[in-house]
Amino acid sequence: MGSEYDLVVIGGGAAGLSAAQYGARANLRTLVVEETAAGGQALLIDALENYPGIVGPINGYDLADAMRRQAESFGATFLSASVLSLRKEGARFALETSDGMVAAKAAVLATGAKHRHLDVPGEEELAGRGVSYCATCDGPFFKGKRMLVVVGGDAACDEAMFLSKLSDKILLVHRKGRFRAQRSLAERVLKNPNIEVRFDTVVERISGSARVESASLRETTTGRVYDEAVDAVFVFVGSIPQTALAPEAEKDEGGFIVTDGRMATSVAGLFAAGDVRSSAFRQVVTAAADGAVAAHSASTYIDELEGSGYA
Repeated sequence: MGSEYDLVVIGGGAAGLSAAQYGARANLRTLVVEETAAGGQALLIDALENYPGIVGPINGYDLADAMRRQAESFGATFLSASVLSLRKEGARFALETSDGMVAAKAAVLATGAKHRHLDVPGEEELAGRGVSYCATCDGPFFKGKRMLVVVGGDAACDEAMFLSKLSDKILLVHRKGRFRAQRSLAERVLKNPNIEVRFDTVVERISGSARVESASLRETTTGRVYDEAVDAVFVFVGSIPQTALAPEAEKDEGGFIVTDGRMATSVAGLFAAGDVRSSAFRQVVTAAADGAVAAHSASTYIDELEGSGYA
């Protein structure tokens, strides 16, 4: 069936890299399959300041690089490829990748989630021309410009804080009457002189010819619609979990994979970690913790499998 491993980790974000480290350290033949660069959404973080044990901010790329090198030092192998399918064949998993077939006794799904769109006129047409889903990626292109940040969860507040270092003309709109972000982060945004916050406000349209020129906003309390001149719109309105490889696994109402405390899914031998699984709190540190637990649980599962004679 091609290459054979004890544990295959699908996705190379913080959860996947942590699972790889703990899996390899448990003496499991461990493979990480990642179609892009290892690090996942952590790569988009300009300054991570709340990761335990790291004093002072570190950028996401440096953290991800260190995590990958650490996993490799314990013996984990990395494959740059897309996973086309994942299926259970007897007691093992068969992965069809763009680089061939892989077999494994257990699997950790750490495929993360993708940004949800506003689905308003102009968003798709102006994507990459002022509409962005990553402040650290595109913010520097709009230094000194007027920028709109949509919604007000933790990620949107983080983006606004980063953008406020580039411009003193940041407008943050949130559809609710208060932030859902952590209190300390919300207070920092509200007190930031470079950020104007408007609650009970949604985006109706994004306009421009060759690039973003304005956004139509609507006050949800009054219904009033008005235009704001902006040079960029940064969108963060939630995430879509990437669960296509596990259609049989139980999901919650948001489509995230349900796990128990061991990160086990409803499919025996399949574990989930990070943003793809149902969780009340999503941070780099929680993703790393998920990965560690998933790998430990996978190791226990494999031991039990081998003891039963089915491995």
